[in-house]
Amino acid sequence: MTLVVGLPRDERATAAMHMGVMLARSLGQDLAICTVVPAPWPAGMGKIDAEFQSYLDGAAHEALERARDLLPADIAGEFLVKHARSTPSGLLELAAERDAAMVVLGSSTAGVLGRVAFGSVAERLLHTSPVPVGLGPRGYRCATGARVARVTTAYGASERDDELVVAVSGVAARAGAALRVASFGVRPRTPLTAGIGSRAEDAVLDSWSADVDTAQQAAIAHLPHAPAEVTTVIGRGTDWAGALEDIGWADGDVLVVGSSSEGPLERVFLGSRSSRIVRHSPVPVIVVPRGAAHALAERAEQP
Repeated sequence: MTLVVGLPRDERATAAMHMGVMLARSLGQDLAICTVVPAPWPAGMGKIDAEFQSYLDGAAHEALERARDLLPADIAGEFLVKHARSTPSGLLELAAERDAAMVVLGSSTAGVLGRVAFGSVAERLLHTSPVPVGLGPRGYRCATGARVARVTTAYGASERDDELVVAVSGVAARAGAALRVASFGVRPRTPLTAGIGSRAEDAVLDSWSADVDTAQQAAIAHLPHAPAEVTTVIGRGTDWAGALEDIGWADGDVLVVGSSSEGPLERVFLGSRSSRIVRHSPVPVIVVPRGAAHALAERAEQP
């Protein structure tokens, strides 16, 4: 299968390429590296529209030429310009044409360095894509020959989260990576949580942690094709950034988040909780639609 890398014409291109290359190497897939430009309009007066279209096409080809230097010899890749009414629609059309397993993007240049930030293309895909969407943190780089070493799946103790664990465990096993099931508890620091209130809040969080730990252990107890290493962890903090930092991260880590149960089954739909987790992730993130998670889980359960 193929991974589609959405290639912009700025610094995001390097982050997207590095993430795409690491995933392709780990999963044994090739890359379709694509820059989308608007579909040509009928030529206007003085051929201004045609000249502008020529400029866009030229800039797209220049971006692809720069990206060629980022593709290592051990990864197969195709470079192409796609004409479409918008970048999200062009990437999704290409993903459908190639039966792609994922669309990979970089983060917005307006975001914090080292964190995932949604640009307009990512925002659209995170609410419409039928395939998983990968997002590299701003400025993301990986070492030469890097592979995914550990896959962390965000776990909320729901039935869909159990299915996501099964799906991710199968992918991690095929990639030769470890699996980590992580939950996050956030207790904001406010005047109401001082003194006696603080102890009460701590007791509630401790009780929640115990319940989540029980659910995590049940989720990993009977994985059909578990990786060699499977662990669980609970991150706690006064905000989402602190909760994610609490569990620790390393080179080769990837975070997987399921889409909201409120969205359509066959599309990514990022809920508020998942969005907070993604925005504070210091490692590449893959957001998986419920329909894709179900299909991956069924595949993982096959002998």
